[in-house]
Amino acid sequence: MLETLYQWFWWDRIWLPANLTWADLEDKEGRVYAKASHLYVSVPYAFVFLLIRYLFERWIATPLAVSVGIRDRVHLKAEDNHILQRYYTTQCRNPPQADVDGLSKKSSLSVRQVERWFRRRRNQDRPGVLKKFREASWRFLFYLSAFIGGIFALYDKQWFYDTREVWTSFPKQSMLRSQYWYYILELSFYGSLLFSVAFDVKRKDFKEQIIHHLATLLLLSFSWCVNYIRIGTLVMLVHDASDVLLESAKLFNYAKWETTCKSLFVLFAIVFMVTRLIIFPFWLIHCTWVYPVQYYPPFFGYYFFNVMLLVLLCLHMFWAYLILRMIKKFMFGMLTKDERSENDEEEEEERSLTEDE
Repeated sequence: MLETLYQWFWWDRIWLPANLTWADLEDKEGRVYAKASHLYVSVPYAFVFLLIRYLFERWIATPLAVSVGIRDRVHLKAEDNHILQRYYTTQCRNPPQADVDGLSKKSSLSVRQVERWFRRRRNQDRPGVLKKFREASWRFLFYLSAFIGGIFALYDKQWFYDTREVWTSFPKQSMLRSQYWYYILELSFYGSLLFSVAFDVKRKDFKEQIIHHLATLLLLSFSWCVNYIRIGTLVMLVHDASDVLLESAKLFNYAKWETTCKSLFVLFAIVFMVTRLIIFPFWLIHCTWVYPVQYYPPFFGYYFFNVMLLVLLCLHMFWAYLILRMIKKFMFGMLTKDERSENDEEEEEERSLTEDE
């Protein structure tokens, strides 16, 4: 049964064009091809990334944050109350007024005390600025390194300047050492993000981020196995370009360097729109949708790859909407926080909590 499923999953007709088999992607005639077994190394490397991240955040990012005056805000701890805690964890973090009245009777607390308890409990779960700064520092370091590495890996390649060259001699395109490490490190990094998702700062686009990470891993893995490596490297480079600016803008925002933050955010918005909404669909998706059928008939893998690219494009459009909202607030002088942040009411609740005291 398992053997049958395995053979069906790796059936040539699913993943490869007509008249091609996996035997055509075996090392020969001086050419070296990527193999599915190579992807296994990305799992231990993902854990290595987690270890490096821990050391970086503790010994570099934290002292850097302290040097620019970033401290964690100390929140008052909510008193132990099993009734309120059970409601908080199983039903809702911000109960409606009717439930507040009911919980007041069950817990023998006043309505004001119940509201205060929920404010304090929510504040306990909110990530501090120090945690956000550490996380943004780590991502900035990786995206900057990956972008620079990608430029060095691609600047002398013909397909970097002419996307038609992506399909020249396909699939008989030997894998380069720079392509191997570019892929493996990107796969490992996104794998580490999935492993750490439960501990990272959660924002409003949490689900979209998960979809993005999964789609990215699927795209990278598929393009690796079927030797779509040239287009894969271009997709990675386009994504890393704007991510560097986003994380750097966050860092200056947390450090309260408002002028620098706003300047970087404007630059990020421009680069994002150009790379994700112009270059990505009109150059890269055009390259994968139009050119391949000039060499071979469409097949399942061709449609699968392009559908995954379209999923990423939809996410880009969603994030572009959030960016435009932030630009609108920025133009009217109302931009004070990330549109994706879950901490929109933190300052208001802190003021209310102070009043309660």
